[in-house]
Amino acid sequence: MKVYKTNEIKNISLIGGKGSGKTTLAESVLFECGVINRRGTIDSNSTVCDYFPVEKEYGYSVFSTLFYAEKSGKKINFIDCPGSDDFVGNVVTALNVTDSALMLIDGQYGVEVGTQNQYRTVSGINKPLIMAINKLEAEKSDFDNVINQLKETFGNKVVPIQFPVTSGPGFNSIVDLLTMKQYTYAADGGKATIGDIDGSVADKAEELKAELMEAAAGSDDALMEKFFDTMELSEEETMQGLLKGIASCDIIPVICISGEKNMGVDRMLEVLANIAPSPCDMAGINDTDGNEVKPDENGPVSLFFFKTTIEPHIGEVSYFKVMSGTLKAGSDLNNMNRGSKERLAQLNTVCGQQKVTVDQLAAGDLGATVKLKDVRRGNTLNDKGCEHVFDFIEYPAPKFQRAIKPLNESEIEKLGGILNRMHEEDPTWLIEQSKELKQTIVSGQGEFHLRTLKWRIENNDKVMIEYIEPKIPYRETITKAARADYRHKKQSGGSGQFGDVHLIVEPFREGDPEPDTYKFGNQEYKMNIKDKQEIPMEWGGMLVIYNCIVGGAIDARFIPAIVKGIMDRRERGPLTGSYARDVRVCIYDGKMHPVDSNEISFRLAARHAFSEAFRSANPKVLEPVYDVEILLPSDAMGGVQSDLQGRRGIMMDMSSANGMERIKAKIPLKEMASYSTALSSITGGRASFSMKFASYELVPADVQSELLKAYEEASKDEE
Repeated sequence: MKVYKTNEIKNISLIGGKGSGKTTLAESVLFECGVINRRGTIDSNSTVCDYFPVEKEYGYSVFSTLFYAEKSGKKINFIDCPGSDDFVGNVVTALNVTDSALMLIDGQYGVEVGTQNQYRTVSGINKPLIMAINKLEAEKSDFDNVINQLKETFGNKVVPIQFPVTSGPGFNSIVDLLTMKQYTYAADGGKATIGDIDGSVADKAEELKAELMEAAAGSDDALMEKFFDTMELSEEETMQGLLKGIASCDIIPVICISGEKNMGVDRMLEVLANIAPSPCDMAGINDTDGNEVKPDENGPVSLFFFKTTIEPHIGEVSYFKVMSGTLKAGSDLNNMNRGSKERLAQLNTVCGQQKVTVDQLAAGDLGATVKLKDVRRGNTLNDKGCEHVFDFIEYPAPKFQRAIKPLNESEIEKLGGILNRMHEEDPTWLIEQSKELKQTIVSGQGEFHLRTLKWRIENNDKVMIEYIEPKIPYRETITKAARADYRHKKQSGGSGQFGDVHLIVEPFREGDPEPDTYKFGNQEYKMNIKDKQEIPMEWGGMLVIYNCIVGGAIDARFIPAIVKGIMDRRERGPLTGSYARDVRVCIYDGKMHPVDSNEISFRLAARHAFSEAFRSANPKVLEPVYDVEILLPSDAMGGVQSDLQGRRGIMMDMSSANGMERIKAKIPLKEMASYSTALSSITGGRASFSMKFASYELVPADVQSELLKAYEEASKDEE
């Protein structure tokens, strides 16, 4: 293979909603460029991009797949991304290491929820975008209607650079507004016959050409001046303006294809080779010190590893982007994250499962290598003297959780290793060993996402597992002041144990004045604060402890033991055994014995006194509540609102955005356990949502009664 320079490289994420035809288009691209001699199909499990066993089993893309095409003297690296929102982590990774995105739009359905979701992801990281309307041969395909939808949804930055002479079953010709020629295809697609534009669409071509030139001119002052003077731009000038407009995210050009029929694919590659930004056209990426790193092929070698996989018949494969320099096979590099050295004995450019050995890769290029000793996803490898470290990919928060355990308890350790490896392959699979819940929690982007994880563990690693609904991390707090005292006294020959502690508890509220006087019954208690400790809880909230001992009732050397006793009880509240939070405690009196008092005595006394006071302070259970944002079509609004009410959801805001409805609500985590499945069922898979922790709130009285009863029963079973 030719050694491509940085300005000859195009890195493009191939994205689009589920079923938009990305994997099928990839087959046509590879066939058209001669990389394969026969196009595979999803039904026959023979595509280049879907080669993992789980993808063949389910018939959909699970992983992003790197492949390349050579066209017009350029190397185009594509990353074919899954369409399902459950696998958005792959999309995020791909977009961060490529320089633009090619989004497929289904010509039958136009703007779908998947289109909206992926557009938000693209625009969130300010990535240049090109759109391709696919499946123009389908019976319900309507190019003009789809263009109108795109403009209504994404604005006038959407600019066609091609249009079909006709869409639907008769589709076989494309008018290209850059060349002002008509490309006509045979029934089996392939190379086009290029001719003059048919008279029936000539006026339409002139009108759209004028719009295209105006859009291209708007990105460059010199071009704008020429366009106003002559009302004309050459093909080269139009492409120059398009390239600038695309790179600055001010233009979204639209092209026409049929991936399945291989129509328009050859011309699409020519267009991408000319107008898709190269690494040289984009701003550099900042390292962790804030230094901008340009893709300079003459600079020091620096690599960022964005993906690792275990691939059939190969083993561990590590994928990287050359951030700087020119990487040569056999290079010895330093791992900046792990403090180790690595030799990259073999360099590959990638076409799915096929790896093509090359001698070198220039800055901006994407490649892979195998059998590295100590490299993980997210690591930076540098030449000697280069200090760059990269960490620029941010992944979305999880939406779906399950507790996981092996059916055979002897395989717990083995399962842990598998889960860590799975997280390495897909960072949106999050693994947590919860001390609080005493469960292993797996989080992901949806039920589909976790179902795929289960299939892989059971079929690839032969470990049978089960998912169960995770426990909810409730909290306990108090709602009024209460007083308690406890005397620990034990005599069993020799030195005994004696500790007597009196304390008052009350709710902690930010900004409240310091405690002064309390009244319980007819007795008043005056606090004389000698010392104050503020202890932030690692699970949220605050514990504040005041030493108000006067007159030497308890020696100062026993105060730390009393604090430890109080701290012992913070992890196990009396209502549900959950962590306690937002309490302040005044230790105001007690007694000690000159011989029998010791630290353990006061620790035990404080533990019991705190428990009794907590129970008397009208304790309440708090539950985690999440901010949930739902994007849905308007015809599903009624069903979604009704479902939210049944989940104790509180509507916070409703709005319309880009042709879709948006609902913002607060919903308890307990009610979100199966929400992704329910939302998909209600809306026919046309909605999406995101969730983020908001706060802890008091549970309703009926819910608290159920929780207390369940905890009581569980405690009896443990006994």
